[in-house]
Parts: sequence; C-alpha cells; structure tokens
Amino acid sequence: MFNPIFFLSNRNGIPRLSTSAVSVSTTAVTFTLPSNNAFYSNYNGLILLKMEQEIPTGTTDTLPIVLTSNAGPKTVTVLGGEDWTVANYQTGIHLAYYESNTGILQLLV
Repeated sequence: MFNPIFFLSNRNGIPRLSTSAVSVSTTAVTFTLPSNNAFYSNYNGLILLKMEQEIPTGTTDTLPIVLTSNAGPKTVTVLGGEDWTVANYQTGIHLAYYESNTGILQLLV
C-alpha cells in the first residue's frame, strides 16, 4: 500500500547542527557551524541548532545574529522577517527553517 507520508517526508530526519564558537564584531554576532557543502547547497526544511556559547557581556543588544560555515554567512531571522538580535538570544536548542535556494534561515518561535 502506498503511504504518501513516507514519500513526502525527510527520510534522514531533521538535521542537527551545533555551533562551535562565537565572535563579536561591530556589525554582528557570529556563530560558527560545521562545514557541510551537501547540506547547505541542497536542503530545504527544518533544522535543529544547538547553541551553547554565551554572548560576551556588554555586547550591543541590537546586533544581529549570524551563522557562518563554509557556505558563507547566513543572517538569522525570526517570524515576520526581522533579524534575530542579541537581545533575544538564549543558549539552548533552537528550531529553525532553512531554504537553500533563497538563503532564508528563520527561527520558528
């Protein structure tokens, strides 16, 4: 019997990415992700982001949060398309949607 759920689902599950470092500049707070060209160049769907690094005390609250890897920097947005900023950051595991063809990386809060 044909099961459309199996056909339409991501057979490999939801990718889990863990940041390894955080750096602060005058324009953004950047978290480093592992390199994985296959994922970043050809994926649309949910991802889990494990972000355990604290942002240094005294960092400007309005700086946007950016994730970077070998695929380049990706600004993280929240629902409504606004930048995710230092003011709203918490360590932990975050559910997001990534769309490789448009570069959208949006938290689903």
